Amino acid sequence: MEKITRRNVLKITGVAAIGMAASPLKAVNDQGLSEKLKVLVVGAHPDDPETMCGGTIIVLAEQGHEVVSAYLTKGEAGIPGKSHEEASKIRSAEAIEACKIMNAKPKFLTQIDGSSEITPARYEEVHDFLEKENPDIVITHWSIDTHRDHRICSSLVYDAWLHSGKRFSLYYCEAMSGMQSQNFIPTDYMDISNVIDKKLEACYMHESQHVEEWYKTSHGTMETFRGLEAGCKYAEAFIHQVQSPKSDNVF
Repeated sequence: MEKITRRNVLKITGVAAIGMAASPLKAVNDQGLSEKLKVLVVGAHPDDPETMCGGTIIVLAEQGHEVVSAYLTKGEAGIPGKSHEEASKIRSAEAIEACKIMNAKPKFLTQIDGSSEITPARYEEVHDFLEKENPDIVITHWSIDTHRDHRICSSLVYDAWLHSGKRFSLYYCEAMSGMQSQNFIPTDYMDISNVIDKKLEACYMHESQHVEEWYKTSHGTMETFRGLEAGCKYAEAFIHQVQSPKSDNVF
């Protein structure tokens, strides 16, 4: 059997899922040795990576993989009555605390909440960021979403993937499907049943967003429904970019 290399095909263990089986997600290098992966999650705002795929972040970090949670903005427009500067300090601090719980490294880009844009300079910023991070797997927003920042984030990451020569695995995840993400038909799932409480703890660190008031009827419902689809109690769902690396013997 041809050996799988870090840069051509990622061997992902699971049952029609990213990590659905108990075996850890792993790649095999040119010497045939298992090695850790670098996973980059790119969300538009503080709380997006946590709510969309915080369980997956936790699972992969617990398996020993390096996980970076990146935020396109610092949530500048996300707290009524607060200035952009005040809100960004509060929301970025909340994201940092959430990342401590998930065992992920927080990184912040320079766009402004509610005013995200697609320009040549913004394309270059995300290209350079992903080039520097050099991930094996990238997870970001689904492109058909009612929130403009989500759509822009998805487009910028997709362009960076193209710019990279399509060398990393690219997955999309959902946010408040039905209310925000539209036409989201998963190709892959992550069983987060064993880490659901830890995910909630991370999400609830975003106190400024009053997560407890809306989480259960949005993302909580999604987790239960995706769990029913995947055959477990709670799951997170993903769409794999079909031209990006993926193991043929699993998916």
